[in-house]
Amino acid sequence: MSKLYVVGIGPGAYEEMTVRAVRILEQCQVIVGYTVYVELVREHFPGKEFLTTPMRQETKRCQLALKTAQSGKDTAMICSGDAGVYGMAGLLLELGVEYPQVELEFVPGVTAAVSGAAILGAPLMHDFAVISLSDLMTPWELIAQRLAAAAAADFVICLYNPSSKKRADYLTRACEILRNDRRGSNLCGIVSNIGREGMNSRICTLEELQEIQTDMFSTVFIGNSQTKEVNGRMVTPRGYIF
Repeated sequence: MSKLYVVGIGPGAYEEMTVRAVRILEQCQVIVGYTVYVELVREHFPGKEFLTTPMRQETKRCQLALKTAQSGKDTAMICSGDAGVYGMAGLLLELGVEYPQVELEFVPGVTAAVSGAAILGAPLMHDFAVISLSDLMTPWELIAQRLAAAAAADFVICLYNPSSKKRADYLTRACEILRNDRRGSNLCGIVSNIGREGMNSRICTLEELQEIQTDMFSTVFIGNSQTKEVNGRMVTPRGYIF
């Protein structure tokens, strides 16, 4: 039986990939992925065959990886962060039904919620929710319901895909929903280009966040009612006694 490895490459930097992910990519003959992600790893794996597709060709990309593995080549499909968190893992499992001779093996990676939190400090020390603001496959009405529910339950909230050229006002709209249950002074954080050139971060209030322009390479953290700033870092106390 052929095998297709589905590999999470983490936020972008080579040193933030897991040892297992590196070993798998070193042993594979072919690496398949979104054009941007392939460029992040290409220099570290010379001599490999790279196959890419642009954004919004996810189904074609997965089929390409499955067919390549089916042909007998050791193949890896790469995804940023973790393949099972807004990645290709689910789609590959669905499409893989048509390729019964291809076994799927998933290699976890460090998702943006975790890598971004490490840069800001410790914002995810207590219960948290991860919500994507992209409405390409999820209606905005449902996204808004999830935002409202997470805010009302006092979860720390991590926002993926906060805005884009076509969704320039989505983060502002999200903040408006959150402010029904959160104060304007609620602590927040933003990390952009995690693990890549041009990485930057900042801590701000929810009121300030509402006026900030982000992009698809930003991850936003909305603290809960207990989140505070300690020596310039974002901390959500878990309740340890000291």
